[in-house]
Amino acid sequence: MSLPQPDDLTSLVLRTDFGDEGAWESVRFALDAADEYPHATYVSELRFADVRAQALMAEEVAADEDEQVVYVFLADAVTMKDPVHPLLAVDLSDEPGRTFRVPARWFPDVSANLSIANMDFAEFADAADESGTFRGFGEG
Repeated sequence: MSLPQPDDLTSLVLRTDFGDEGAWESVRFALDAADEYPHATYVSELRFADVRAQALMAEEVAADEDEQVVYVFLADAVTMKDPVHPLLAVDLSDEPGRTFRVPARWFPDVSANLSIANMDFAEFADAADESGTFRGFGEG
């Protein structure tokens, strides 16, 4: 179950919940509307239904170095049900398994900085609030 490669300067958004097609469309719309530039490579394949971070980490360890994905955003059941569509960001490289949530509004900032390696995953995870959600720097 190797991960697809994201398009250049975008982040991989992997759909893991397939219960509501309309919710998936809402998530995609919210992410695309958050910024004028594309930041996501969307993957909606049933083989990733209910996949957990541990399974993704195992796949990445087994992948060739040039095919590894350093981080991924999961559109899981929480993402689909919550009106702010908080994706689950998963570190697959530096601290494998470390996660935080990022609402659609903040996704472009996180994606852009991670995709060009301007910031590390940990910087966003460390800035997450007590619920584990990144809501921008200094805005709690």
